[in-house]
Amino acid sequence: MSRPRRILHVDMDAFFAAVELKRHPELRGRPVVVGGRGDPQSRGVVSTATYEARAFGIHSGMALRLAWRLCPQAVFLPVDFDTYARESERFKAVLQQFSQTIEDAGIDEAYLDVSDAPDPAAVGRAIKQQVQASTGLTCSVGIAPNKLLAKLASDLQKPDGLTLLDEKDIPARVWPLPAGKLLGVGPKTEARLIEMGVATIGELAALPVETLVEHFGEARGRYLHEAAHGRDDSPLITHWEPKSVGREVTFEHDTADMTQVARTLFELAEEATDALRAEAKLARRVTVKLRYANFETHTHTISLPDPGDQHGVIRQAALEGLARFGEGRKVRLVGVRLEFSD
Repeated sequence: MSRPRRILHVDMDAFFAAVELKRHPELRGRPVVVGGRGDPQSRGVVSTATYEARAFGIHSGMALRLAWRLCPQAVFLPVDFDTYARESERFKAVLQQFSQTIEDAGIDEAYLDVSDAPDPAAVGRAIKQQVQASTGLTCSVGIAPNKLLAKLASDLQKPDGLTLLDEKDIPARVWPLPAGKLLGVGPKTEARLIEMGVATIGELAALPVETLVEHFGEARGRYLHEAAHGRDDSPLITHWEPKSVGREVTFEHDTADMTQVARTLFELAEEATDALRAEAKLARRVTVKLRYANFETHTHTISLPDPGDQHGVIRQAALEGLARFGEGRKVRLVGVRLEFSD
C-alpha cells in the first residue's frame, strides 16, 4: 500500500539578512534592512529584514524610505546577489541528499517530495540540522499533503520552525489565518475580499464558489475556493529554468515626474543586472513596464545588439525603453525585465 503524499517546503529564514549577519555578527540583535544599494533615502525597496526590523512593521517590497521612517535606527545594507546565490547553492546541495524530486522555488526556498519516507518529520529535522551545519543559517520547514499547505506550514512557526499540517488541521490552524496568507492572494485580491467582508481563510472557505466566480472570474474564483479548503494537486516542477529576471516597485504616491521614474528605473536596472549575473546569464532583451494611476499597464522592449550583463549597457537600454513612453500621465509602478536564453 502506497504512503500518502507528503510535500516538504524549506524556507530559509530572512535569507538575505541572515547571510549579512553571518559576515557582520556585530549586527546580531539589531534591526537590519537589506535592499537596493543600502541607502534608505534612495528609491530602492526592501528585499528582506531581520525579525527585529519586522517588529517595526518593515516587510519585503516596502520602499526603503518608508522603512527608514518606521525605524530610523535600523542598519541598512545593500543587496549582494552574488553572495546570496553562493549560499543558496550550498543549502540546495543539502536538499539533494534527501530527495530526488525537488522543485527550486526561488533563491531561498524549495519543495521536496518525501512521500516515500517512513517519517517525513524526521526528514525535516535532518534537513534543518544539515542546512545549519553546512551554511550556519536556519530554515523553517512545513510538511503537508500538498504544496499550498506545505508553504503555509513553513510560515507558521518562523524562524527555525518545523510544522506539520494535515487535512484535519485545516479548520483549527488554517481557517483563522488572514486570507492574504494563501499562496496567490496578493494585496489587491485581499483588499477586494475585505470589501466583501472576508478577512480570514475560513470566511473565504464559507463563501459559495458561485460568489467567488462572480467576483473574480471562473478560473480565479474556483482557485480561491479550492485553496481556502486546502486543496491543491499541482505537481512539483523539477526541470524549470527561468528565462528572465526582473525588478519592479510601486510608488508610495502616483507621480507624473518622469525624472523620478527614470531614477527609480536606473536603480531597478542595477539590481536586475546583479540578479542576472548571479544566474550567470546574458540579457538579450530589456523590457520596461509602466503601470499608470488607472492601473493600465504598458511595456516597451529593447533588443540588445549583443547579449550582455554590463550595468551601463542595460541601464542605457532601460532608459531607451522608457523614452518610448509618453509623458504627462501619473505612474503607479515601474519595472524592468531582462530576458535571456539558454
